[in-house]
Amino acid sequence: MREKSVYESIIQGLTEAVEDSVSEKPILKRHKVEVEPVKVYNAEEVKQIRNATGMSQRIFAGYLGVSDKTVEAWEAGTNRPSGAACRILRMMEMDKDLVRKYPFVTNVMA
Repeated sequence: MREKSVYESIIQGLTEAVEDSVSEKPILKRHKVEVEPVKVYNAEEVKQIRNATGMSQRIFAGYLGVSDKTVEAWEAGTNRPSGAACRILRMMEMDKDLVRKYPFVTNVMA
């Protein structure tokens, strides 16, 4: 038995999609995905998360991939974290061992 070519596989998939779109009842399996909204963090929350990790502002900034000044501004309330930084902060809140599981920053003695 020969394998389907990539072309044949694509055509089959498109045919199934067209049939599904015109049928009264769905033919293809559907998945509902919900994405949790990005939490907005205030200065005190950022500081609490950082303190819970035991990191200085400099090390915390390195872990998050932002500048020292950025963390300083977050904790002063001048700016707020957004996007990916908020997702990582949320992960740190949800899993207190995250920084040990994923040690992007290590303590190196000179």
